[in-house]
Amino acid sequence: MDVQKVDMFIMTNAKYFEGHEVAQIRDRLLALDDDRWTQIQTLQFKDPTTSIIVSLLGGTLGIDRFMIGDTGLGIGKLLTCGGLGIWAIIDLFIIMGATREKNIDILQRAL
Repeated sequence: MDVQKVDMFIMTNAKYFEGHEVAQIRDRLLALDDDRWTQIQTLQFKDPTTSIIVSLLGGTLGIDRFMIGDTGLGIGKLLTCGGLGIWAIIDLFIIMGATREKNIDILQRAL
C-alpha cells in the first residue's frame, strides 16, 4: 500500500479511533493489498462528537446506544429510562470511547 494514501487516511479519520490504536491501524493498512483500498475508503465511521451530543439530548431514551449499534443496550436504556437517569449519566462519560471501539470493530472486519 502507498504510504501517502495511508497517511492521508489516518489524518482524515484519526478522530474516529483511540489514540493508542492509530499506529497499529497504520501498520495494518500499509500491509494491505491495493485491491482492498477502495473498500477501506468507503467505510462509514460513527463520529464520537455526535455520539456525545446525542447522549446529552436523548441518552435516557437509549438513542445514543441505538446510533452506535448497541441495540440490546439501547432497548435496556429505553425500558428503564436510562437506568432511572444513572445509566444515562454514566454513558455521558463512556459513549465516546464506546463509539471509537465500534469504529475499530468496523475497520477490523474490513481488513
